[in-house]
Parts: sequence; C-alpha cells; structure tokens
Amino acid sequence: MAGYLGRARGVDADPARLLICSGFTHALAILCLALRRDGVGALAVEDPCAPRYRELVRTMGLDVVPVACDADGLRVDLLASSGARAVLVTPAHQYPLGVTMSAARRTALVAWARTQHALIIEDDYDGEFRYDRQPVGALQPLDPEHVAYVGSASKTLAPGLRLGWLAVPDGRVRAVAAMKENLDRGGAILDQLTFAEFIDSGAFDRQIRRMRTVYRRRRDELAREIAAHPARPGLAGIGLAGIAAGLHAVIYLPEHCGTADRLRDRAARNSIALDALTGYWVRPPEPCPQAIVVGFGTQAGARVPARPAGAGQAARDRSGT
Repeated sequence: MAGYLGRARGVDADPARLLICSGFTHALAILCLALRRDGVGALAVEDPCAPRYRELVRTMGLDVVPVACDADGLRVDLLASSGARAVLVTPAHQYPLGVTMSAARRTALVAWARTQHALIIEDDYDGEFRYDRQPVGALQPLDPEHVAYVGSASKTLAPGLRLGWLAVPDGRVRAVAAMKENLDRGGAILDQLTFAEFIDSGAFDRQIRRMRTVYRRRRDELAREIAAHPARPGLAGIGLAGIAAGLHAVIYLPEHCGTADRLRDRAARNSIALDALTGYWVRPPEPCPQAIVVGFGTQAGARVPARPAGAGQAARDRSGT
C-alpha cells in the first residue's frame, strides 16, 4: 500500500506511519477520538459537505465548524478566523461541489496548519479519477507532519470491500494507533492479503486505468443527455458542474423547474432517488443555488439514451436508479 500511494498519489507513506482500517468512516472516527483526547474540541468541515460526516464528527464528541467553499476550494481565510485546530477537506475533488482546491489555497492551508499546530485530514475519496488531465496529486506531500491522508477501496473497487488506509504524521502515530487498537483488534486479514496481491501483481493499476475510461464514458453520456435539452426561450438552461473528476455531477436547475427540494420530492414519488444540493450546507448562501447531486458511477451505458428521450425516461436515466 505504501508503494502504491507513493507511486500513484505522491503520498509520503512510510509503512511505519500507515494504518489499515475499515474504510474512511472508520478512519475519521479514530482521528476524531484521538483529537478529542488531545484536547481538540471542534473539527472544521467544508460547507457544503456530506451530512453523514458531520453527524459522525458530532457522535465522536467534537463540535462541527462549517467553513465556506468557493471555486478554489475551502476558504482558508475563514478557517483562520474560526478557532478550529483541525479540518477535514476533499482537495482533489470537493464533495459535493466538484471543485479542485487551487495551488494557492493548498499552500495557505498548510501554512495555517503549521502556524496553529493543527491537523489537516485529507479525504482523497476519488483522487484517481480525473478526466481532463492527469490526476491531481495529494495534499499530504506538502507537509506530512500536519496532514493525515485517508483513502479507501470504496470508489476504486467496491463499497462493500471495507478497506481503508490512513497515513498519519509521525508525531501522532502512537496516539492514533493506540486509539485504533482500543476500537478494534484488527481488520479482515484475508481481504488485506488479497488486496496486497492485487496491488503487487499490477492488477490494481490496470483496474484504475480501465475504470477511468469507463467512468469517463458514463460522464460523457450524462453530459450529452443534459445538452440534448435546450433552454427555453429567454430562460437559462440546465447547468452541469463538477464533472472534471470523480463519480458525481451537480446539475443546476433552470428557474422554471422550481426548487431542488421540490424536484427531489417529486422524483421520490416516482421511485427516483435524487439529492438536493441544499441538504449539504450548514449555512446555505443567499440566494441558495437550486441544484441536484447525481452519481453516474454505477450507470450502465445502455441506461443513458444516445438520443433525446421523453422527459420521464430522461429523468430516470439521469438519476442512476
């Protein structure tokens, strides 16, 4: 794993500082408890972000401090005034907005961590899947002593394979490892040995390359289907964002579609699962963008029509359900 992370993501991951865990949620819980034991009372999170992670942070006994994001990623200037001593970020592909943290913001974020003696938790949840250029490198190599890097097999292989990895700063290895040992007695050994062979044989690298092509095609099919529905005269059309990387897209709704919450509820009545972007914010901006978050990773190619379909069928195809 250390060899793969160094080769594919540029991570400084000496095996002595690398912990294997049961996915990202497990890693985040361990880190939150270790931070709490060190006297940290709050964790800053990107706003918007996945609500389940905010709930997990609270469950682990930390307060949640939302920090706004823009087109360059996390607003580090707002983080500096938040009083937080730890932050959770998705720099390669922000979830759910889909933006990439700029080089200037990365530099500023690391400078903040050094000044505050703080911890950055990097969630590299789909960093391998970049479609417009080479994958963006991880944040962790900029300062391995202030960044805890977390990855998992959920996006690269399958969510059901509960395997994750956590590269911990040297100064925190002992405390984090002790906390992990208090929570479990080790992960699924057979799964770990199988995955290690998968990496050593080169099959994992081939899997990443193959799935990058598959996901790019599915993304392109979604984009073509969206583009096939022109705007009404005098009104803005459907907007599509966040598709340079990852497995999800943000679809910004035209005014005549109404609110995202209304569309989500209407879709639910037709057994279509959609997420309204409004549900990801702690402090929604004014006015709040009306958009839905759609995953295309599991979308089989035949499910997205090559030509415009009826409105009902097109909605079902775009939902991925």
